[in-house]
Amino acid sequence: MREPHEFSRPIENLIAELRGLPADQSRSKRRHEQPLGSAIDKLLHKYHIGADAPDHTIRKHWPEIVGNANAAYSHPVKIDGKTGKLLVMVSHAVVRDELRLLETILMQRVRQLPDCDKVTGLTIRAGG
Repeated sequence: MREPHEFSRPIENLIAELRGLPADQSRSKRRHEQPLGSAIDKLLHKYHIGADAPDHTIRKHWPEIVGNANAAYSHPVKIDGKTGKLLVMVSHAVVRDELRLLETILMQRVRQLPDCDKVTGLTIRAGG
């Protein structure tokens, strides 16, 4: 048996009008079915589920990047998706100033970590 032909939405609406049926006014796109397994695999990859995201890798290696003394007073929070900057919260002004002075060196260390080469800089804020 042959598969039915798929018409575009305007054609289907024209046919519906001829048959006296309501038109489909939705703006959603029709998508073909896909196996559930491949859809789940795409979501796992897109949202880094089951794999270390760059910010998790940075958190794991933070004491090695900034040193134990600075790591005690600072915490990497997240990577901004638009700018690529790493948000770091610091609880002491001296540590904030030191991280700003060492930003070039710290960024070299961060970029050497796996999947962290897209980090463009640091945004340092009080708190944490």
